[in-house]
Amino acid sequence: MTDVEITDVQATQVDADWTWTFVRIYTDAGATGTGECYWGPGVADIVEDSLEWLVGEDPRDVEPLVHKLYEIHSATGSLAGATVSAISGIDIALHDLAGKLEEQPAYRLLGGAYRDEARIYVDCHAGAHLGGAHENAKPDEFDRDIYAPESYADAAELVVDEGHDAIKFDLDASKRYEKDRHNRHLNAEAIDYKASVVEAVTERVGHDADVAFDCHWNYAGDSARRLAAAVEDYDVWWLEDVVPPENLEVQREVTQATDTTICAGENVFRTHGVRDMVERQGVDVLQPDMPKFGGMRETVKAANLADDYYIPLALHNVSSPLGTMAGAHVGVSVSNFLALEWHGRDDPDWDTFVEEDVIESGSIPVSDEPGLGVTLDLDAVEEHMKDGETLLDEA
Repeated sequence: MTDVEITDVQATQVDADWTWTFVRIYTDAGATGTGECYWGPGVADIVEDSLEWLVGEDPRDVEPLVHKLYEIHSATGSLAGATVSAISGIDIALHDLAGKLEEQPAYRLLGGAYRDEARIYVDCHAGAHLGGAHENAKPDEFDRDIYAPESYADAAELVVDEGHDAIKFDLDASKRYEKDRHNRHLNAEAIDYKASVVEAVTERVGHDADVAFDCHWNYAGDSARRLAAAVEDYDVWWLEDVVPPENLEVQREVTQATDTTICAGENVFRTHGVRDMVERQGVDVLQPDMPKFGGMRETVKAANLADDYYIPLALHNVSSPLGTMAGAHVGVSVSNFLALEWHGRDDPDWDTFVEEDVIESGSIPVSDEPGLGVTLDLDAVEEHMKDGETLLDEA
């Protein structure tokens, strides 16, 4: 195929586990590509406002087109936020489309595969087994304290028994013993409690699973250092986002002060946003969110930058199966990949958004099908579509 042009770009939003924004790019050759943006207001508008700069262009020129969009949208903030999320979704759709046109899987466009599948880690919740979501939940458990350390451990054991060998809990889910959430301070009792949660989970699963803990940028530098020190004796895969993301110097100081592995990067954008974090050794594990960070190619660039400093890459992810599969293509195409987050275990509708099965035995196999290798199910999209949205045209 020699001549092909983009004819239309559409976006629609659904309310599901998150507010996902799907992007579809159409061509005069009849081929289409579908992507997904990180959730947020205004993202779909920016996608559709990009139409005038994409119509008539060859969709196989992925990097030049994305570069042009960053320049065009500079006035609306193409360094971060909703603009970058919108361009990320377009980037994913372009990789899906270019792969179909070239009859190549998306990972080939990114440089090839280091592995056949992307390992996933499961986002878990304390007491996730207590609310009747699983058939082995017992009625007499319903009134138990879901934030007791043993409830975390019970949930971890259940997920591992389901066949997963990598999990993550929100260590900030309970504000127990935190006197004032605004000052970001943890006293000794609060730290002891969080350490007891870590101890209970890691000792219950042992070496059957890697276990990470997320703090969602909640703590001051001193509290973060003391918390990291308190869990050094346990098998913590990583401690995530322990301090707010704005001050790199504090992030670096926390990382350098502890033997606990420190992970961050979800709330930064593009390679410019992670460059200093990587070069100044501000993290032990870099964790961008690909459909928010800048898209597939930008995330590969960040992974390669991190690899120059021997820093592994994990991928934060709250996407639908489509965006999750795009993350898997990135994961198999970089050498320093650890795992991709799966945030859909507790959403019964999660796997309905694509026609194919995505997750198998704790990983995502990446096939040689052209593009992303998955098909968006428009019936599921229509069922969950936000009020006022318009359904995407058929592929």
